[in-house]
Amino acid sequence: MTEPELFDSGLQPERTDLAWRRSTLAVAVGALIALRLLPPVLGPGALMIGFGGLMGAGLLWLLARRRAHRTQQALRHQTSLPGGGLLLGLATLTAGGAAVGLAYVTINRIG
Repeated sequence: MTEPELFDSGLQPERTDLAWRRSTLAVAVGALIALRLLPPVLGPGALMIGFGGLMGAGLLWLLARRRAHRTQQALRHQTSLPGGGLLLGLATLTAGGAAVGLAYVTINRIG
């Protein structure tokens, strides 16, 4: 008798990959909104914030694709899963975006 395979390559890895794509899209949309709204308030520095967010979204997309591939390989071969560095990076990027949004709201409220 053969042993059943522990890894099911069904929908769970695909759902995780789609969740990373949605996160990347949210970061990119936030950066585009920043490019639209921040320059009149923060000046030319706002362009650096917006383009930095777009570059962050691109980097996040590349790293998420790599993480998905490494996770699938780890599940197939029963090795250790990737660490949480990418999750920390996404949380940091999100917190930075929230700080910029708070600064925008505060400056518009005062001015």
